[in-house]
Amino acid sequence: MTLDRASVRTTLKPWGRLDLGPWASENHQDSPVGEISFAYDEAGERDRLLLLKLLFTRETLSIQVHPDDAAAKSMGMESGKSEAWYVLAAEHGAQVAVGLKRPLTQLEFRKAAIDGSIEGLLDWQEAAAGDVFYVPAGTVHAIGAGLVIAEIQQRNDTTFRIWDHGRSRELHIEQATAVARLEPASSRKLPRHITVERSELMSCPFFTLERLDLPADTVWELIASRESWALVVAGDGTIGTLTATIGEGFFAEADRADIRVGPDGIVLLIATAASAPAIGLLKQLPAKDRAQPRPAGVNSGSEERSVTPFRSPGASL
Repeated sequence: MTLDRASVRTTLKPWGRLDLGPWASENHQDSPVGEISFAYDEAGERDRLLLLKLLFTRETLSIQVHPDDAAAKSMGMESGKSEAWYVLAAEHGAQVAVGLKRPLTQLEFRKAAIDGSIEGLLDWQEAAAGDVFYVPAGTVHAIGAGLVIAEIQQRNDTTFRIWDHGRSRELHIEQATAVARLEPASSRKLPRHITVERSELMSCPFFTLERLDLPADTVWELIASRESWALVVAGDGTIGTLTATIGEGFFAEADRADIRVGPDGIVLLIATAASAPAIGLLKQLPAKDRAQPRPAGVNSGSEERSVTPFRSPGASL
């Protein structure tokens, strides 16, 4: 299997105008609230472990919770849903909520969910570009207005809505009460440098999220031994035979490809289905190997795909 672009599935909601900075585009500037899901469309995709999304918020999203693996399997699902957020852009004063301010009993939680006072019991935190938040399954959470977030998650979109700010969508208070951790959470993560170019943003039992900051006009070898999802968040270049520009997502598994960095450098987020950063994920090629492009991927004869945007039937935001 070769390195390939991930196809794009888009759901947008016309709730107003959001200043997205470098994330503004013809598709999002007038209808900026919703999600973009990156997928790798080939037979066997159901066996993928992770899902990469971009979230754009003009209004505060619903207060919600996701089941953990044990709860999900008891409901007939393959896995729960733990997730991590990397803030790409944030308006002044933008906030996210992860966990509760104080422990609650199930009775207190249910009552607060019914009357809407649950919003005031969440641990709201200011969010700025570059912040990383970990939201393990079972954590009550919400994303405020004015944010662009890259989200990596286990591949399960089961969402139990607790409060939806007066919107008419269905709530799932009983299910949420059964799976929620009714306590504060330690969510904010600080990067750890692996090398000058590699930073571990966070790791959990289900995935690792890294940031790669590669300087201008250099060439690197990327070796993805496990399922990996990458997103270009700044700069440009090429990855294998694929052009890499801001906002593009790429999938790799058991792949080897060169990253040829453009004149402005390139910054990648890369999420891997592993509980710790991989040894040997990235290495700089010697000067003598930079003159000519090298083959991309293990099976260089495989057909290249293109990014294909299309609308999906709804988002659990």
